[in-house]
Amino acid sequence: MLLELYSDGIVKVWIDPEGTFERNNDSYAVLSNQAQNAFNIAETPQGYEVYTDDLIIRINKSPFCIRFFDKYQKLLLEDYQDRGFVVNEEGMAVSKTLRPDENIYGLGEKAGPLNRRGRSYKMWNSDKPCYGVNEDPLYKSIPFFMSNYGYGLFFDNTYKTTYDFGENDKSYYTFSTPGGEMVYYFLFGPTYKEIISRYIELTGNPIMPPKWGFGFSQCRGMLTNEKLTRDIAEGYRKRNIPCDIIYQDIGWTQHLQDFEWRDDNYENPVQMLDELKEQGFKVIVSQDPVISQSNEIQWREADSLGYFTTDVRTGKAYDMPWPWGGNCGVVDFTNPDVADWWGAYQQKVIDDGVRGFWTDMGEPAWSNEESTDRLNMKHHDGMHAEIHNVYGLTWDKVVTEQFEKRNPNTRIFQMTRAAFAGLQRYTFGWSGDTGNGYNVTEGWKQLANQIPVGLSAGMGGIPFWSCDISGYCGDIKDYDAMGELYARWMQFGVFNPLSRAHHEGNNAVEPWLFGDRVEAISKAAIELKYSLFPYIYSYAREAYDTGMPLMRAMFLEFPDDSETDDLGSQFMFGEELLVAPVVEQAAAVKRVYLPDGVWYDYHDPRVSYDGGQWIDFPVTLETIPLFVKQGAVIPTMPVMQYIHEDPGYPLIYEVFPARINRSASFIVYEDDGETNDYKRDVGLKRIFECKTFRSGFEIFLEKKVMKNYIGRERKKIIRLHSRKKPVRITTFEGDKLKKGERHFIKSRLAWRYDKDQKMCIIQVPEGMDVIRLKVIF
Repeated sequence: MLLELYSDGIVKVWIDPEGTFERNNDSYAVLSNQAQNAFNIAETPQGYEVYTDDLIIRINKSPFCIRFFDKYQKLLLEDYQDRGFVVNEEGMAVSKTLRPDENIYGLGEKAGPLNRRGRSYKMWNSDKPCYGVNEDPLYKSIPFFMSNYGYGLFFDNTYKTTYDFGENDKSYYTFSTPGGEMVYYFLFGPTYKEIISRYIELTGNPIMPPKWGFGFSQCRGMLTNEKLTRDIAEGYRKRNIPCDIIYQDIGWTQHLQDFEWRDDNYENPVQMLDELKEQGFKVIVSQDPVISQSNEIQWREADSLGYFTTDVRTGKAYDMPWPWGGNCGVVDFTNPDVADWWGAYQQKVIDDGVRGFWTDMGEPAWSNEESTDRLNMKHHDGMHAEIHNVYGLTWDKVVTEQFEKRNPNTRIFQMTRAAFAGLQRYTFGWSGDTGNGYNVTEGWKQLANQIPVGLSAGMGGIPFWSCDISGYCGDIKDYDAMGELYARWMQFGVFNPLSRAHHEGNNAVEPWLFGDRVEAISKAAIELKYSLFPYIYSYAREAYDTGMPLMRAMFLEFPDDSETDDLGSQFMFGEELLVAPVVEQAAAVKRVYLPDGVWYDYHDPRVSYDGGQWIDFPVTLETIPLFVKQGAVIPTMPVMQYIHEDPGYPLIYEVFPARINRSASFIVYEDDGETNDYKRDVGLKRIFECKTFRSGFEIFLEKKVMKNYIGRERKKIIRLHSRKKPVRITTFEGDKLKKGERHFIKSRLAWRYDKDQKMCIIQVPEGMDVIRLKVIF
């Protein structure tokens, strides 16, 4: 066994029965790092004791057993009896003790309940259209999981690994592999957030989308022509429904994958892109990782250069059946010579004005477990059994690195379906082909399942995630009948970090097709997301820094509340907002759990609820149950038709004051939203704090510039939700603020009280970036 200290709290364990400790390939997921080996080691008659700043590791020689303790001697993890490491004809396996009250979370984008205990899973990227609510495996392989005992494990193996979390025997769990190396990383918390942060330290920080990536986007399977693209853009703008992105799906190309616009479908694509840009739209196009044999020129070029995977039985390019375009050659992205070749091709449409890509079918498609013929594929880095799960990751790596090479300091937008651990360094994720294919209106269970799927994805290093609003699968034959389900998909989808309406074939899913009521509901939901942009973008920066997702399982924020242990019907959106999407047909109430504290109805802050209880929240089709905790500040902006249509927008602070002698605070993050300067900490932070006293409130605002970022001057509007009307408001220097609406019109430092909304509104003009105020009752 080889033990290495990767960093404080991260320990690499490598068990090799041959004792050579050699890998076929360097890790695809783990960042290179010089192991610290800052151990203190003591030999005992039974084995060894290893000490780090955070951990004590005890290794027993015979029978072999490894145990991890924290520095206070609390047992975190131990091998199960004599099954700590087993080798047989099926491969290698490690078993760990599973305690009676132990919960297991993770494995990335997996279906089913959040708590994995009592279930088994596989890692094998699979093309599973219309997948079931407990189906496994799916599109992505993230072999990382966490325990409520304060640790996480990352199994750094790309083969078809399996995980049994007590399904076979509730006394222990097992992870195993048919090939490769037995290498896993122990990640110490002790909190879930710290474990996730360690995982990000190990596998890389998530890239941030461009700011417009957090706007709304529209797609459909047959959105592959200029006229339809222009019609959709016009439909959004004339109805004043915000939208930033229009996708082009498979079929926009002349051939797979030559990156040429299809002759019969696009009259003048460059002009189209220019005119859409003037309207605030960005166009994203799909990529497939193959070259169609009907694309004779490019196919022969790639074949002659050795850029395809080969068939070990013939030595020739592997003949891959493909859902579109006929049989294809599979581009071998593990071959380092492929990168520049592919990058030159994809750059053609970037030069035309396309703003990014979604990399589709990267499992590669139709290569599920039953497709054993695919195992005859040979890649530059090895046989397909080893490369399958990282194939999509190697593709996304090429796409992003080539984009950044050819478009210096430009932020990429790339969203992917199939991936492996570490994808966050290159791409974002969506959950693939959801919905009920046989009867689209019966897709309620699939909608409900997307909540835990998205929450689990977020804990697996995919903070920027989306589902297909409408469910993707199934022909829509009756738009009125589909209206209720579509509205509920929309109300959930706007709280995905990335929001996209998409459906298969030529099934259109623009909001206005489902009737006036659903259009109004969809418009309101989308506008809500746009208003929350300063809040969302600030948490996007936190996701980059720490890996913490925007959509958060309740137990991440309330780990000591057992009611949240397997609560997959609601989630936290950041730390302050609780979202409980309605996912039941004809619902009149939504059952919601509110943790300890006081919670306000975000849509009507005059209404509050005591926490520590379940409530039956009344709903209509218009209702998105959305709650904000006491002591929160929610930064917002006016609704625009696309993100930063007005770059000089005012910043609006919705303040829900804390209890007496407590503070409510928030730090708004801003940068240019388009470049990679954020990786160099070029931006600014707007600090807001409101302290509560018996006599009133003290408010503090300050702007802190990072790395000489210029930024914009902004007017600030403070909406202080208070049932008491202030007697006066002064600066700390004693100057009284003007009172009344007319002073707002003149952009003075002023305030007024809205007695109907029970809200004190304070205006702070541009240029006043550091100010202290006293709100006196």
